[in-house]
Amino acid sequence: MSNWLGLHPRLALLALALAAYASPPQAQTPQDPIDSIVALVDKDVILRSELDSAIQGIVQRINQQHGTLPPQDLLEKQVLERLIVRKLQVQRAESTGIRVSDSDIDQALVNLAKQNKMDVDQLRKVIESDGEDFAEFRRNIGEEIMTERLRQRVVASMPPISDTEIDIVLSSEDFSGGQYDISHILINLPEGATPDQIDAARQRADKIHQQLDDGMDFASAAISFSEAQDALEGGKVGWRDLNSVPREFADVLRNMKPGEYTEPIRSAAGFHIIKVNDYRDQQQIMAKEYRASHIMIKTNELVTARDAMEKIQDLRRRVLAGEDFAKLAREYSDDVTSANLGGDMGWFFPNQFGERFQTAVEGLQDGEVSEPFQTSEGWHIVQRTGFRETDVTDEARRNMARQTIMKRKADSEIESFLRQMREEAFVEVRLPS
Repeated sequence: MSNWLGLHPRLALLALALAAYASPPQAQTPQDPIDSIVALVDKDVILRSELDSAIQGIVQRINQQHGTLPPQDLLEKQVLERLIVRKLQVQRAESTGIRVSDSDIDQALVNLAKQNKMDVDQLRKVIESDGEDFAEFRRNIGEEIMTERLRQRVVASMPPISDTEIDIVLSSEDFSGGQYDISHILINLPEGATPDQIDAARQRADKIHQQLDDGMDFASAAISFSEAQDALEGGKVGWRDLNSVPREFADVLRNMKPGEYTEPIRSAAGFHIIKVNDYRDQQQIMAKEYRASHIMIKTNELVTARDAMEKIQDLRRRVLAGEDFAKLAREYSDDVTSANLGGDMGWFFPNQFGERFQTAVEGLQDGEVSEPFQTSEGWHIVQRTGFRETDVTDEARRNMARQTIMKRKADSEIESFLRQMREEAFVEVRLPS
């Protein structure tokens, strides 16, 4: 299930772009064969060179992780399917008005470079030293950001979580129980599947299960056969408590031990085989909290995005030159609530003010000022002023329960959205049989 298993955090998405999609097609020489089309995707195409480049990135990552490569034809099929779904998401994002600016990509590159303990110039040299084109790398990151924003829009359309739902989760033994490190294999079923389609999918799942019984490595089976978006990661899901997975899975996982895997389990999405890689008891729950100050310049009819960006850049320069952040926030910030406090936002959880704030704050040390970044309200700079880990309070536990419910619903909603989009699209695969 593409995102049963979670939206990738931004940095993970960009790392995936680096690993799997960064290598561009090389310029053809007169001796090279003419590039061919391997898939038609609505009004767009996927070229053989794109597929080969993506396969090369996946193979390198699997080798680095000492995994087992599936047969070439199965790997081609899996990687092509991922490229198709990615292409469809980009097309849908563009058609619904989602845009990614150069400054968005610049900020993503800064974050990715920091994650790898280097600056952007160093990151560029590393990319180009591997024979990759930096402009193509930027384009791929832009597409990753675009598809993530499309998924966020899908999640934003869901109804809010009720207090009753939260109370039910808090009263559940599963909420205070242990966590399971899991992987899975999915055989998809289309919406309104016929009995013949259901039977065929069940037979495929049973055959894969038999191959696992015969000794096939689970990650290799996922790479070869799974139709989930995380197939090429070996079906890796990560740590989940039982409230974070669909109920039909939780009931089975509860009695499993590390190393065991399930019989095929039917869900609305298809048939699943789930493996428990590890288990850990729920330890004392600690919550990360940050304290920060920020300055925001709003965009409106009189202040364009460029005007706001230039003003926030000037304010950042003044802060770095030694001017008092709080004084500048009181004088210039358009966030009235925090401006009156010198920009102080108080203590907050990482995702409380949205993903862009979270990414900015987590990339800072206390006292550091972020690069300018843009949200739907305008342009911002943030100065981190504190970090702590505290015992989870009742309020934090409710917030965790809310996130658990939201994640479960979001994963299901996104999975359904991607499956429907794939089924409705015109796709013609031209790989040789």
